[in-house]
Formats: sequence, structure tokens, C-alpha cells
Amino acid sequence: MKGLSSEIVRAGLSLLVQTQEMGGRSCYIETLIYHNGRLVFSRKTPFTRSLEDPTGEGGLSALLDESHNEILKDLAAGRLDHHLPKAGE
Repeated sequence: MKGLSSEIVRAGLSLLVQTQEMGGRSCYIETLIYHNGRLVFSRKTPFTRSLEDPTGEGGLSALLDESHNEILKDLAAGRLDHHLPKAGE
């Protein structure tokens, strides 16, 4: 299982962003945002089993990177601020 992790600061909050593929029967990529160990946001992106094919051109790996980077961009642009606790909470 491949995964990505980033620590960022947004709106005065230290956030941990983790993205991992949930293969097998589930077939989705899950991105989670934590603040002080508390889950504040999650997003699931389904994918097809064909992306799991190791002979493919990195389809699943590229989708994992894209999903992670999309959340980071959304955070930076303030599009997820309504999910975040107020600074000091």
C-alpha cells in the first residue's frame, strides 16, 4: 500500500494530510486531514481495478499523487476552511 503524507499550516493550524490507496475489494483513494490527532476532513476517490495493474503506466500512483496534491491546493486556496476548527480550538 502506497501513501503520501504532508504537514502544512493553514489559518494558524498545523495540519497533517495523509493519502493512501485502499485497494483490494474497496478500490478507492482516501485522503484524511488531521489537526492535533483529530480527523477534520476526509475524501474518498474511487478507482477501477485496472489502475492496480502493475504493468500499467503508473495509473494508480499518478492518481494517488493527484488526489493528495488536489487536497493541498484546496487547503492553500481556503476551499476547505469551513471544515477546519477555529485557531485555538
